[in-house]
Amino acid sequence: MDSSMRMEQLLQTIRAFDGVVELAPAEGSGFPEIAWGDHFFYFAPHGQVPDRVQPYATIVTKDYPDDTLCGLDPAGRWRVNIHVGKAKLTELTGEDFGDTAAHDFSEADVILPHPVYAALGWIAVVNPGDRTAPAVVALLGDAHDNAPRRASRRGAPDAPGNATG
Repeated sequence: MDSSMRMEQLLQTIRAFDGVVELAPAEGSGFPEIAWGDHFFYFAPHGQVPDRVQPYATIVTKDYPDDTLCGLDPAGRWRVNIHVGKAKLTELTGEDFGDTAAHDFSEADVILPHPVYAALGWIAVVNPGDRTAPAVVALLGDAHDNAPRRASRRGAPDAPGNATG
């Protein structure tokens, strides 16, 4: 029996958050082919992907040219990436920003520093399962709740307290 959380289950959970906007590039969307099939999540109560704001979570379904350590190209492999901040990353992984040589980033169902963006406070989980699914859902909720503050610090027009024109 496959104990990994299905990607669709996680997508449904995230889509239920208040004020979430999902960017899901597909063929014909105008986005680069490399992004097709992936999902990017933003806090955007106005319903539009905000300018000048990074997503607070992503789900990727393949290796990217600069991000191959997780081995996502085989069918059925995917990774959720969550911005948790540097302090939480250290709490979760026991280290500051990750030494890529110190981890098997292809291991499933383990919370690890993101292989590329750990220094920016991102974690990654390949195929969340029994060990990590509850924590992943909780961390996604926290990231969603923290996203308005992050956007506000960056002066995003969609952020609470900023003029939206």
